[in-house]
Amino acid sequence: MDGGTTSTAHPAPAPAGRSALNPHPDRLLPSDPAVRAIARRLYDSVRDLPLISPHGHVDPALLAANPAFTDPASLLVTPDHYVTRLLHANGVPLNELGLPDREGAPVAEPREVWRAFCTHWHHFLGTASRQWIESELFDVLGVREQPCADNADELYDQLVAELAKPAMRPRALFESFNIAVLATTDDPADDLRHHRELAADPEWSGRVVPTFRPDRYLDATSGEWPRALERLAEASGVETDSYRGLVRALEVRREHFRANGATATDHSAPDPEMAFLPEAEAERLFHEVRDGRAGPEGARLLSRQLLGENARMSSEDGMVMALHTGSCRNHHPRTFARYGADTGHDIPVRTEFTRALRPMLERFGTHPRFQTVVFTLDETVFSRELAPLAGFYPTVYLGAPWWFLDAPRAMRRFRDAVTETAGFHRTSGFIDDTRGFCSIPARHDTARRVDAGHLAGLVAEHVLGEDDAAEVLRDLNDGSPRRAFRL
Repeated sequence: MDGGTTSTAHPAPAPAGRSALNPHPDRLLPSDPAVRAIARRLYDSVRDLPLISPHGHVDPALLAANPAFTDPASLLVTPDHYVTRLLHANGVPLNELGLPDREGAPVAEPREVWRAFCTHWHHFLGTASRQWIESELFDVLGVREQPCADNADELYDQLVAELAKPAMRPRALFESFNIAVLATTDDPADDLRHHRELAADPEWSGRVVPTFRPDRYLDATSGEWPRALERLAEASGVETDSYRGLVRALEVRREHFRANGATATDHSAPDPEMAFLPEAEAERLFHEVRDGRAGPEGARLLSRQLLGENARMSSEDGMVMALHTGSCRNHHPRTFARYGADTGHDIPVRTEFTRALRPMLERFGTHPRFQTVVFTLDETVFSRELAPLAGFYPTVYLGAPWWFLDAPRAMRRFRDAVTETAGFHRTSGFIDDTRGFCSIPARHDTARRVDAGHLAGLVAEHVLGEDDAAEVLRDLNDGSPRRAFRL
């Protein structure tokens, strides 16, 4: 250990035969002592900055109702597909992890879910999830032992008692996490009552904003699309039995979201390609698709047309268009049929952006009100396509590594790939993209450590000075997400 290692208070040792849980203070920082010393200084300059979370999946009802968390399984395991997918890969059925089974198989009780998680704890070694969970357990929940089969019940009881404390309620945690802004992800038909409850609550001072997520209303390839349009018509008060009506209904709901604090829309289309058909042609296509006369290609074209309409709407109402594309959703049909979406089997695919985004950027690439944040799961396009696009178009920001790429080494590869072409200030800042509420500070901390290490390397190479590096790091955690998402 080098002489400059940061000292921390040591927790009580774990009982004999068990391993201590004590995340190292220098985790994820560079191994070279000289560079590590710079990285420590940079990291210390931002470690306590407020967290800005411009994209995530926390349920606003959690903060509006402020219920106590009941157990560690429903908090840390069942809702987190980062966790359940890897346990499933290692032989644990999803119903044994608390996910409801549409075929009626019994769903495990929380204690059994926790036992399965602890028994398979070693399978998380080397993963980003392991680092996040260790930080949650140690920093948030006070755990000082590595989970294992032998201590699963003991840890479960300890955590149930801990979660019953007032300091562990969602609102108290929100404050202790030092969250400045939290964006949720919401269906256009949502009445946003939980957001209004928070805004009207005199005892609540946090900022929680909705995000407009219209995927189900734009995906004309889905068998659920006709029913989705009925729901949208009911919510908007606009009939959706025509293309013009559907577009107007989406505009009405966007206005509702903006009135309740939304600054962005979010789109998870299979690819970023958009169409911009004349309205008469789009109207004809809409009826052909709805009546079953268009075929799969026609349905895909209509979906791309509706995505293009949302780009047009963003150029008019100023809501940032976040594009999370490049995933093959619900890859395993049997799992989808039994457990539904967002259960861990969405798989990245190769994605092309230069040609796909050109029709949108021809129209809105220099538009004063339009802005887009482009995310990808395909690392091969970072330097070849996305960095050059963001390095020219003032409306394009590069989304930080997301989902499968929001891991330390992938974050480093991202900075190496895009910075020399687009710089630091054309990126979005980190997004946690999580349903696991207690993982928010751990995920942001990971990004701060990785970026501090990257910048420290540039300082050591005399590419930039340490003062400049500190300014960049602060901007990545404050200015960049505020600019990219108009917060």
